[in-house]
Amino acid sequence: MIEQALEEALAQCKLTRSEFSELLVRLLDYGVICRDESNIETVLYDRFQRCEPLIREWVSPLGLRLQHDRRFQFIRVYPPGAEVPGMPDQEEPHHGGFRARLSQQEVAAILVLRVEYDKSLREGQVDDQGCVALTLEALELGLRNLLKMSLPDKLAERKQLLKKLRQLRLIQFSGEESEAVVETLLRVRPTIAQFVSEAALAQLLEGGGEVPAAETVTRAEARLTPSSEDQSLFAESQE
Repeated sequence: MIEQALEEALAQCKLTRSEFSELLVRLLDYGVICRDESNIETVLYDRFQRCEPLIREWVSPLGLRLQHDRRFQFIRVYPPGAEVPGMPDQEEPHHGGFRARLSQQEVAAILVLRVEYDKSLREGQVDDQGCVALTLEALELGLRNLLKMSLPDKLAERKQLLKKLRQLRLIQFSGEESEAVVETLLRVRPTIAQFVSEAALAQLLEGGGEVPAAETVTRAEARLTPSSEDQSLFAESQE
């Protein structure tokens, strides 16, 4: 019965089973799809829009929840027990098996990205896609000033850090093999605004340079995020 129901639903969406599987696997593997990231994600995002109710129906029994930001065209999947923007908390406890494990260096960089994003947002330095420009030098300076930390000295470790931030769809940068020098220009995505909680920011600004715990960083709060899971983070008046 499940097989037949799936085939009928896919026929209505005008998708093959392999196309549906590719989309679902990619979403669960990466945890986020951004339309402007690559040609592949453009195709997958457009495909998601054709079968969004079906995707939601399939991930719901797993305790996974989705947020779809239509303005900035990204989808993020939240693990069981996570706080999802605009949605009530789940009552059942979960042990975090789906959650990404972030290093202290990654948490620190994400916090600084959020602080720099907020600063640019207040100054109106945001492009049409909701992104802000940030040099690697500015990221380094923010780490030193806020957390008394620095970027990794080794080039390979810097590349790995940037790769992780891009994998989380928090930044973009040119080139698959960035040399990670101070002139590297990053684009900080609007996704950063929902990735870092107000509690983490408060702890950062008041904690005397201590890095908040990873689980605090990634706990979104309603004030930062849309009133429902399929609205944008920003009101049209903020353009």
